[in-house]
Amino acid sequence: RTTHYLFIVVVAGNSTLLTINAGDYIFYTDWAWTSFVVFSISQSTMLVVGAIYYMLFTGVPGTATYYATIMTIYTWVAKGAWFALGYPYDFVVVPVWIPSAMLLDLSYWATRRNKHAAILIGGTLVGMSLPVFNMINLLLVKDPLEMAFKYPRPTLPPYMTPIEPQVGKFYNSPVALGAGAGAVLSVPIAALGAKLNTW
Repeated sequence: RTTHYLFIVVVAGNSTLLTINAGDYIFYTDWAWTSFVVFSISQSTMLVVGAIYYMLFTGVPGTATYYATIMTIYTWVAKGAWFALGYPYDFVVVPVWIPSAMLLDLSYWATRRNKHAAILIGGTLVGMSLPVFNMINLLLVKDPLEMAFKYPRPTLPPYMTPIEPQVGKFYNSPVALGAGAGAVLSVPIAALGAKLNTW
């Protein structure tokens, strides 16, 4: 069992590094206004696939939360590195994975370790909750638009330039789009991850 958890630490670390490099904008303040839907889809699917795979690998409820905790620690290290380089504290926003992972663990535990229920119920819960938790997280950032404009990153492509968001249109809401897309896509991709686990 110790080997299993050490394995999860390594994989969670590598997953976090892959997430940071996937698009080069996921953890930064400007994704609040430019890529929240992409963020929600990628983070929901990544968390569900990784957590389901290793939760079924160990068979221990709580593994998903452990997985998310390792990712959070790695991201705080990245945040500290940017801060040490002279960027403001809010330049990097640490995503909120842990509450959604706890819901995934809860569904696995409550259904008596039924992997299909964990995929369907847990995947849906993650896909719907993660965008909401992260939007609340972003609302706590001090003036993210000013942060995005004042501290532009040279690697930010032109089409990702921050723009003033429209307010009051639910159908154009990043929370609605992110939650819907994340919930829909998390389940089939998690099922694929579980299928790979059985091979």
